[in-house]
Amino acid sequence: MSTAGSASDSKPASSGGPVECAIRTKLIDLLKPSQLDITNDSWQHRHHAPMRAEGGGNGETHFSINVVSEQFLGKNTMQRHRMIYSALADELAAGLHALSLKTKTPMEVQGNKQA
Repeated sequence: MSTAGSASDSKPASSGGPVECAIRTKLIDLLKPSQLDITNDSWQHRHHAPMRAEGGGNGETHFSINVVSEQFLGKNTMQRHRMIYSALADELAAGLHALSLKTKTPMEVQGNKQA
């Protein structure tokens, strides 16, 4: 299983803070993914008014998540996203602000590789 956060010259590397760790743990438990990539995008939003008001926040408010799981079989995109939002309800209530989700089944990933 892949669990990565990419780094580049223009943004800090992911430190795997407590929110990111909670996201990873909950999604692994729920989805048993074959791939799980979590990227902390919070640095891109530090200039937004709510973030400035909180002194920049805790640095864990915005994440991109790419997850591949058999648990998505037979579910449409909205159902898949609801599964994730439901699993992360505590984090969302505590300050997690936004998720960018890419949810696929292993067959969908295979289909994209063959196209």
